[in-house]
Amino acid sequence: MYYFVIKYITKKKIIILRNLPFWLKRKINFNKKYIEIKGLLEKYNINTVCQSALCPNISHCFGNGTATFLILGKYCTRNCRFCAIEKGRPLPPSPEEPVNIAKMVEILGLSYVVITSVTRDDLPDGGAEHFARTIRLVKSLNSKIIIEVLIPDFNGSTEALKNVIEASPDILNHNIETVPRLYSEIRPLANYERSLELLSSAKKIKNKIIVKSGIMLGLGESFDEIINTMKDLKEHSCEIVTIGQYLQPTKNHYPVKKYYTPDEFEEIKERISEFGFKHIECGPLVRSSFHAQEQFTSFINNN
Repeated sequence: MYYFVIKYITKKKIIILRNLPFWLKRKINFNKKYIEIKGLLEKYNINTVCQSALCPNISHCFGNGTATFLILGKYCTRNCRFCAIEKGRPLPPSPEEPVNIAKMVEILGLSYVVITSVTRDDLPDGGAEHFARTIRLVKSLNSKIIIEVLIPDFNGSTEALKNVIEASPDILNHNIETVPRLYSEIRPLANYERSLELLSSAKKIKNKIIVKSGIMLGLGESFDEIINTMKDLKEHSCEIVTIGQYLQPTKNHYPVKKYYTPDEFEEIKERISEFGFKHIECGPLVRSSFHAQEQFTSFINNN
């Protein structure tokens, strides 16, 4: 069943996206694996960015036995205008959360795990130790499991970043999200230069770690701004880049200014291919964690 009206229903949110361009339509896949993933998440009280951020790829990923784990609770302390993750006063990090994620990884037999979090500006280390503990517990199951972490900026703390990296994730992802001109409007509590510095610092702390970042298009950026942002990422040690279409989660979020066509995404990919990225994932439904394992494989093949 293809959809013209997409509905994602959670406990507190209903989203309806109408009249999307045809290239943004997906086939819904509520199969047995989808139901299994949903059941395990509920059993172990685990959050996912797939659900919390209302990702359009959720049925595809759950249906194929994958999910991006969201740690440090479900409430974010920032107010980015594009993001559907709930805002509010978060609870202290649950000591059971890393344990339960490790249990779910073991049950599903995952060989590639993506772990992200809400931003926790209320915590002295931004949640870095919680990240580190989760990574170590998953790695203790099998040292060959590949772990990608998609981290917040930790308010620029090098010590917090070092704590995460010393737990030995394989890929360090931090999304730049948009072009610098739009930060004050889209991400008022974030800082473009701070995010770039985090990417550079990760490589300085551990040269072998793979550094990754991504942006969304359709927020009002120009073509030149996209290209210049990609140059900035390359100059700050980014090796894998993801570029996808922004979709407005609810009517209360920032409106879409433009739907880029697949041809326009291809043009952008061709233009930045000369910059020397080891892998470029560029397309309307691209998300930083979508097909993350395939991105990693491509990186290895191109390195």
